[in-house]
Amino acid sequence: MSSSLTIALASLGGVVLAGVIAHGAWQARKAGPKRAELPPERIEPREPVMDDAAPPAEPIDADAFAAVLTHAPERRGNKRVTPKLDALIDSIATLRVDAPVSGAQALAHFPGTRRAGGKPFMIEGLNRDSGEWEMPASSQHYGEFQAGVQLANRTGALNEIEYSEFVQKVQLFADAIGAMADFPDMLEAVASARELDHFASAHDAQLAVQLRARAAAWSVGYIQQHASRHGFVPGVVPGRLVMPATDEGAPPVLTLTFDSQAALADDPNQAAVREVTLSFDVPQTDPSMQPFAAWQASAQALAQGMDASVVDDRGRALGTESFAAIGNELGQLYAALEGRDLAAGTAAARRLFS
Repeated sequence: MSSSLTIALASLGGVVLAGVIAHGAWQARKAGPKRAELPPERIEPREPVMDDAAPPAEPIDADAFAAVLTHAPERRGNKRVTPKLDALIDSIATLRVDAPVSGAQALAHFPGTRRAGGKPFMIEGLNRDSGEWEMPASSQHYGEFQAGVQLANRTGALNEIEYSEFVQKVQLFADAIGAMADFPDMLEAVASARELDHFASAHDAQLAVQLRARAAAWSVGYIQQHASRHGFVPGVVPGRLVMPATDEGAPPVLTLTFDSQAALADDPNQAAVREVTLSFDVPQTDPSMQPFAAWQASAQALAQGMDASVVDDRGRALGTESFAAIGNELGQLYAALEGRDLAAGTAAARRLFS
C-alpha cells in the first residue's frame, strides 16, 4: 500500500513539476518581446522641429493610407542614371586634345581614385560620334575632355587643399593623354564652394519620428513583419529597413531603423526592441514619390499595428496638427531648393546633399 502511494505521489509530483515548467515557459514567452505571427519571409536587400504641445497620435484612416499607396508611382527597376558634371555644384576644368583619344587610352590613365580629400571628382569625354559628354567607354573616341570636382557636400565646402589635390590628379591624367588643361582660379572656386555650402547647410533636412512601444517590446521578426505590410524591405545594414524608390540606385523613399545589435542577435526573436525610427531624407527624395505623405501614413499605420506612440526626438507626442505644420515648412523648403535649380530628388541635389 505504501509502495503504491509512493508511486502515485511520485507520479503526481512529476505532473505538478511539468505543470510548473510549462507555466514558467508560458510566462517567459508572455513576458518576452512580441513575435511575428509566422517566420518572416527572406527578402534580399534593395537599397543603394516638432511642436511643443502636440496632441496624441490619432488612429490612421485605413482608406487614406490605401490612397497614399495607390497613388504612389509604381516601383519598378528603371535604368540607373549616371551622374554628370554640373556647373551648379562642380568646379570644371577643360582638357583639350589635338586629335581624338580612344576611350581605352583614357581609361588606362584615369586616376586611381576619383576623390580629392572628402570631395568626389569626375572626368568626362565628348563623344566624337554622338556629341554627348559621358564617362569614357573603351570602344569610343573623344575629341575633348572635362574634369570637375564637387564644390560641397555634407562634409562641408571644398577647401584649398582638396582643390590642389584635384588639380594634381587631373594634370597627371592630362599629361598622359597629351591634353592641355585649363583650371578655374582656386580662390574663386573655394569662394563658390563656401557660398554653396552655406546655402546647403540652411536648406538640408532629414525628417524623423520615433515609434515607441506602449507595452510589450518587439522582436526583430515582429518589426519586419509589420513593416513589410507597408512596402518595406531589408536594407544592406543590419537594423535598417527601406521603402525602395522607383529609380534603380536612387535613395529609398523611407527608412525604418532600430538597434543593429538586436538585428545581429543570435536569436532575434528574444532580442527586445522598444523603439524604431522612421525617416526620410528631404533633398535626396523626389517629391513625386510623395515621401511626406508616405512618412506620415506609415508612422500612423505602424503605430496602430504595433501598439506604439509616435513621438519626436524629445519624446513629445505627434498628431495630425504636428504633421500639418511640418508639411507647411516642407513646402517652403522645396520652393527654396527649386529656386536654386536644386530641386529635391534631382541628380544635382542628391550629389550635393550626400
